[in-house]
Amino acid sequence: MPLPSAAPRELIHTRQIQCRGYLRKDGMWDIEGHLVDTKTYAFKNDHRGEVKPGEPVHEMWLRLTVDDEMTIRAVEAATDHSPFAVCPAIIPNFRRLEGLRIGKGFINKVRELLGGIEGCTHLVEMVGPLATTAFQTIFPYRNRIAAAKGRSTNASRKPRLLNTCHAFAENGEIAQRLWPELRAPNKA
Repeated sequence: MPLPSAAPRELIHTRQIQCRGYLRKDGMWDIEGHLVDTKTYAFKNDHRGEVKPGEPVHEMWLRLTVDDEMTIRAVEAATDHSPFAVCPAIIPNFRRLEGLRIGKGFINKVRELLGGIEGCTHLVEMVGPLATTAFQTIFPYRNRIAAAKGRSTNASRKPRLLNTCHAFAENGEIAQRLWPELRAPNKA
């Protein structure tokens, strides 16, 4: 277990988010997310009656169809379980993501388009992990295919990962090892 032992405790709530990236036959990419919230106890719900332990309180799906440039070409969303009958009514708003490019400022734009009463908190929360899954799916795959065909990636521009986290700091050990061409020339 990666964390130290915890104090004695009782499990109350579980949220599972599963994200998957697929290469489609037409060359596009489907990036899918599935969110499920469950409780360990039963509770009354005006919309559904009694929600039993382990039964989803929320169960939602979100699919982003993305091109090689990380532009969202289609969005599909579904709500299988929700605490209120009105929750699925907001699903059509998620098509507002179509045409957006996943990159710098993307999450802020998502919140602008779908924040508050314009969206669903749970589906909006899934967009961030889906964007990360898109990067993890598309770029390593494309680089692997290019390398297998003897083509190099575009070495004339800085790698997309540069300065995105501590490990990929431009002047850090990892970046210097992976991209030695970025080293500043020694000044004598």
